[in-house]
Amino acid sequence: MILDAIVIGAGPAGTTIAALLASRGRAVAVYDKSEHPRFHIGESLLPGNLPVLQRLGVLEAVRDIGVRKPAAEFVTQSGVRQVFPFDRALGDTPDHAFQVRRAEFDELLARNCQRLGAELREGFEIFEVVLAPRGGVHRVRARSASGSEHEAHCRYVVDASGRDGFLARRMGWRRRSRKHASAAVFSHFENVSRRTGKDAGNISVYWFEHGWAWMIPLTGDVMSIGAVCRPEYLKQRREPAEEFLLRTLRSIPDAAQRMEKACPVAPTHVTGNYSYGSTRMTGPGFALLGDAYAFVDPVFSSGVYLAMNSAERALPMIEAALDRRRWVEFRARRVFARAVRRKLSSFTWFIFRFTSPVMRRLFEAPRNDWQVEQAVVSMLAGDGDEHPRIRRRLALFRLIYRLYALRHLSSALAGRLERRSRIRDHFEEDTLMTRD
Repeated sequence: MILDAIVIGAGPAGTTIAALLASRGRAVAVYDKSEHPRFHIGESLLPGNLPVLQRLGVLEAVRDIGVRKPAAEFVTQSGVRQVFPFDRALGDTPDHAFQVRRAEFDELLARNCQRLGAELREGFEIFEVVLAPRGGVHRVRARSASGSEHEAHCRYVVDASGRDGFLARRMGWRRRSRKHASAAVFSHFENVSRRTGKDAGNISVYWFEHGWAWMIPLTGDVMSIGAVCRPEYLKQRREPAEEFLLRTLRSIPDAAQRMEKACPVAPTHVTGNYSYGSTRMTGPGFALLGDAYAFVDPVFSSGVYLAMNSAERALPMIEAALDRRRWVEFRARRVFARAVRRKLSSFTWFIFRFTSPVMRRLFEAPRNDWQVEQAVVSMLAGDGDEHPRIRRRLALFRLIYRLYALRHLSSALAGRLERRSRIRDHFEEDTLMTRD
């Protein structure tokens, strides 16, 4: 049997496109080397996720397993705490999101694509993909956990393999970012102090000397906690990862206070080479979605949103290819690539500068002149590229940033030089290679 599509990876991107294709009667199989449920980082969704979840028919189920997230809060090194509620966004995104355990969330999406007719082949690691010329049949080979090999054929290959980046790595398309470099250490803890009242579900983002840290409240008194650091800082680690993470958090006064009674409930993981991109996003009969194409930094919780958004945007392109409407597919590929890059760029400008002295000062004392602060909230909600009025105000924010940098030229230059030196550094350790 020749399938319409084979999807590599059963994370949010893969299961979203599989569900959409299956619901339209397409024969699709999803391969994943692991089995659900499995641990994954990236638990903080954006309001922009909710309409996608609604269209997939799983929004209420996600609500049942999630913690309501009405805002994002940022705490500076001097201890100033600023809360950015999503109900202040200029766009039409919902006024909240959810914090979810990814093991539960990913499994929910996987079972949903099965319900809609996709075949889910867990425990099968794809080790070879032979892409055929335009209009041909691709050959895919996989190996089960027991070692037996399996071969399948399809007319379209979707790479949603997350940071594994199956096609990009094997085809030589992956490139380490020349503008950003970071590494991370993270785990789950219990007995961590939470914010009170309406702020109880907020994600907390802390600046500290060597990068930034997060606290994400999950169900069952569990808190996801991690630190995204400059590579040279993580390379100095001599103690076990858990002790290193705790030492890092103790250097942040507010985080240290919230961690006084904390105890770990999961292994501590370390991962490097966070930032990369691919020179190819689509081609005849294939597409790269989500982290399989590019990943920058999780500071604005954009990973799951970008993965699911790219999956939705890929649907017209894939269907045109399957229906052999070549000119329609060609145009759809251009539209898809442009939309994905624009969505990604709406986050990356901020991400590249997030730890700079100028950005810290602007977030420490936000102003809403000309609705600029509300436009930043829209970006945090996942709506930074959809509406012209938001794009104009974000462009104004970028101008304010540059003017502020000129006013504080010495600190701005110091931050720029530090970022350039960080990009030249490498941190290769990776204890958790999983698929989005």
